[in-house]
This record gives sequence, C-alpha cells and structure tokens, in this order.
Amino acid sequence: MGFHRQIERGVMAGFGLVAVLCLLAGFASSPVRADDLAELLERELREASIQQDAAIQQENDALSTGALDEGGAVPLAPSSAAPAQGGPAVTSIRIGDHGSQTRFVMEISGDAPADYRVFTLSDPFRVVIDVKGVPFRLVEEPADKHKGFVSGYRYGRFEADTYRVVLDAELPVEISRDFVLDPQSGFGRRIVLDLAPTDLASFNAKSGLPESARPAAPAAEIAAVPVSPPAERLERRRVVVIDAGHGGVDPGTHGRSGVQEKDVVLAFAKKFAEELRSTGRYDVHLTRDSDIFIPLRERVAIARRHKADLFISVHADAIQKPNVRGMSIYTLSETASDKEAAALARKENQSDLIAGLDLQGESPEVTGILIDLAQRETKNYSSRFARTVVDYASQKTRTLDPAHRFAGFVVLKAPDVPSVLIELGFLTNPEDEKQLVSPAWRATMAKTLSRSVDRYFGDRLAEGPN
Repeated sequence: MGFHRQIERGVMAGFGLVAVLCLLAGFASSPVRADDLAELLERELREASIQQDAAIQQENDALSTGALDEGGAVPLAPSSAAPAQGGPAVTSIRIGDHGSQTRFVMEISGDAPADYRVFTLSDPFRVVIDVKGVPFRLVEEPADKHKGFVSGYRYGRFEADTYRVVLDAELPVEISRDFVLDPQSGFGRRIVLDLAPTDLASFNAKSGLPESARPAAPAAEIAAVPVSPPAERLERRRVVVIDAGHGGVDPGTHGRSGVQEKDVVLAFAKKFAEELRSTGRYDVHLTRDSDIFIPLRERVAIARRHKADLFISVHADAIQKPNVRGMSIYTLSETASDKEAAALARKENQSDLIAGLDLQGESPEVTGILIDLAQRETKNYSSRFARTVVDYASQKTRTLDPAHRFAGFVVLKAPDVPSVLIELGFLTNPEDEKQLVSPAWRATMAKTLSRSVDRYFGDRLAEGPN
C-alpha cells in the first residue's frame, strides 16, 4: 500500500472524528465535556494508527516476496496448498522486477533449514542456486518466467540430495545480495536473491563453479577408462547400457499436454531394460533410473566403466512442424546427414549448459579423446545395429524417411562402445505424443528393440569371436 493511500485513510479517519463531534453536539440533553472529546479523539487516533501499522506491515510482507508489478507493490497471500507429499519442499517461486534490481524468491514449506549455495556461469549468462535436501513441489509459480533481468528458469534434481535452479539472464548480472527470511506471517522460510546489472569484465571475473561445488574427480578421468579390446569380452554375457536422455533440472522438450521428455524416455528405458533382462541373455544397466541429471560425458563414462557391448540413448524429438512424426535412429558422424540432424545434435549437446554445468575449465584433451578416438570399427558396428532397428521398428511403428541418420552427438562418442541414439517420436505431434505416453505402445516397442538387440549380437556371433 502506497503513501497516498495511507493519507487517504487518515482523511477518512478525520471525517469519522468530525462526524462523532457533530453527533455529540446534537445531543442537547447531554452536554459534551472537554474530557469526553479528548477521550474520543485519543481512541480515534489510536485506531487509525493500528490500521496504518497494519498497512505498512502488509506492504513490507509484499516487498519481502519480491512481487512487484507496474502498479507498485502487490501483496501475495501465503501458499495455502500443502505439498503433494510429506516433508519440507520448495512450494513457491516468485520473481519481482524492481527496475534497477530483479528479485528471485523461493519459499520452503515447514521449518526446514535453507542450506543453499549460489553462483554465476558465463556463455550464456546464468545464475545457479543449489538447495540441499529440499525437493521441488511447487503450488505457486509465476505465469510469466520472463521478468526483469531474468529471461527464464528451470529447476529439478541435480544430484542425489541436491536440487538446482538455473536462471537465464539477459545480460551480465551480479548477486547484489542473498539472504534468508525466517517463517513469518503465514509464509514459510524464504531464500531471496537480488540481481543487479554489471559489466562483462566484472561478471567474468566472479563467475564459475565455487570450490564447494567442484566434483571430487577431475573431468579428465572421465576419458581415462582404457579401451577394451574384443578379447576381454568373450567369456561373459553381453552388456547393454540404456541411457534415458535428460533428467532432473534438464527436462528436455515437452508435448502439448505438458508431458516432459525426461519422464517419457525414463518410462520407456525402464520397460526396455525389463524386456532385455527377461531374456536372461544380457547384463543391463541404466545410466539413470530416477529423475536426476547426468552430465553427457558421464553417460559415456558409465557405458565404458561397465565395458558395454552396446549403448542405446533414448530420446523424444520436437519440431516446429506438428505434422512431422515417426521414430528415427542416429549414429555418430561429425558431418550431419541433414540440417535437421545437425540442429537436433546442437540441441541435445546443450543439456549440460541447460543444467548449469561450468564447461569453461574442461580439459581440451578430454574433448579431443572423445571425438578423435571414435574408431572406425565401432562406428561401423553402430551403423549395423541402427539398420537392424530400422528393419524391425518400421514393421511396428511410423518411422522417418530416412530413419537412419547421423550427427555429432556427445553421448555417441565412446571410442570402444557401439552407440546409437533413438528418437522414439515427436512430442510435438499429437499421434506420436499419444503413443509415447501409452504403456501398451512402450511394451510393444520394448519387445521390438529387444529383438533388434538379439539379431545384432546373433549376427556378430555368427561372424566369429568379437
């Protein structure tokens, strides 16, 4: 409530006092004493003061939430809805545009502590907030995520006990202050960030992963798994690693119904793994079995640590043409088969940036190994499996023409593991979206891909030791 409205209340209080005086003056039978008038005046002023204090407190509560619009401060009611599950959770996110500053607020239900860290990342400009031990179950979220210096944000599970929010900034910003408001006035505990513009040099000097957020193992160790020669794989069951794309803070694309790619592909990956295990012929591993973020190169490392004989990354596509539908399968090539394949690879390879990873300090030797050691034999086996998938899948579902394509996907760059990336269909197409969320369709395609795996290893066995 602004100053003018407080004045208005004071005027109204004045009118109330005048009315009382006039009324008292009209009682001829009860003459008004000076003591009575003084008492009435004191009572009126006391009530007006209480109303004014309440108005000021309401305004302060609104400012503490960071909710401002073009008309000034807007009080927001505390979140009334309880989290869907028990325990503390982040239940509300608010953004306030204060002109020279943008305020970002997260409210935590219950009395859970606010254990968090915040830092900035460059290329592109991002602000990252990691919260320990408190999941996100939002019951209140701004309809417009583009406000002030923030062009958008996303959130989700990042590590086993860490949940991450990544804010995209339109320009270099600094965290002018961050603080915690304890529970009060019906609000839960709130983490508050104030963002202010800064120059590029200052932003770059302060940006980067803090020491507390750096991984225990250096990035170079991801590519340090020795290349496994074929002889080491003879006396064991074949190992298949299934990679459900995206996850956690990186949701991937989404359908018109709101279903997210990360959920669709995880459901399929679990069903596919179940089908392969039921044959008794394979050791099957998932890169993730829950809604958690896994860096792209860590997915490659998981396959190599398991000495995988086959790596299958599962995704769902999106395109601006809603009439386009069908499954497709990709193998590695630094020269894309077409511009759509190149665009898809660029999008999928940005997953680490979307999740707020700092790639600036990554060893160039790591990237070089992952790209340059993709052996010709491995790529040939990958292509053979891709052709097998197309043969079987085209009998059960719609496929693109051509269905086998290639591009420079990071997750396909293990030097010694035949690898493919399967786009199950387009979430932007109504028919494909309906299939992708159908348990019956998932079961059918899981059986189909399992037959493709059998055929691929059967052909290789027929050719002799490999």
